[in-house]
Amino acid sequence: MTDDTQLMQLVAACHWIGSKGWAPATGGNMSLRQDDQHCLLSESGKDKGTLSAEDFIQVQIATNHVPSGRKPSAETGLHTLIYRLYPEAGAILHTHSVNATVLSRVVKHAAIVLQGYEMQKTLRGQHSHLDAVTIPLFDNHQDMDALAQRIAFFASKTPINWGFLLRGHGLTCWGRDVSEARRHLEGLEFLFQCELQRRQREAL
Repeated sequence: MTDDTQLMQLVAACHWIGSKGWAPATGGNMSLRQDDQHCLLSESGKDKGTLSAEDFIQVQIATNHVPSGRKPSAETGLHTLIYRLYPEAGAILHTHSVNATVLSRVVKHAAIVLQGYEMQKTLRGQHSHLDAVTIPLFDNHQDMDALAQRIAFFASKTPINWGFLLRGHGLTCWGRDVSEARRHLEGLEFLFQCELQRRQREAL
């Protein structure tokens, strides 16, 4: 069972994300695993930079059912999928930064491979800049059920370690708790900015 400390850390992370401009115009969504059966997910249509604890809605992980009847994020099915696929996932952050969005359209392959950056070590399990970090890249889709099925099929063959990108949409990443999810988000955003600038310079 999650405690109030984790929820307040998630609220603080949302405010930090808002200050970075990574969830503009009420975009993005964030969640926290509450227990084995439930998560707390940000309410739809709210500015992520001004969220409070009351703006998080309980959702059943197995069914996406919302006991309160309130409206959670449109990407609810992606959050619950991640919690089902990865029992160690404790918090999920989905953002719409410019760097992640543009890079996801620049890269035409099914994944972005990052290598040679010291900041790769911000990701759990990474110990050297020499290792390759692979971030899966999926085409965006307005049908969340279809998108979740596609991601689930990929994950059944290739585990997703930290997160994935949706093309022209943004980044979804997670961690064992809010602190780790926030570290992964910041590390990946730094890496995306470096990679985007590197590719732009090489194209000149």
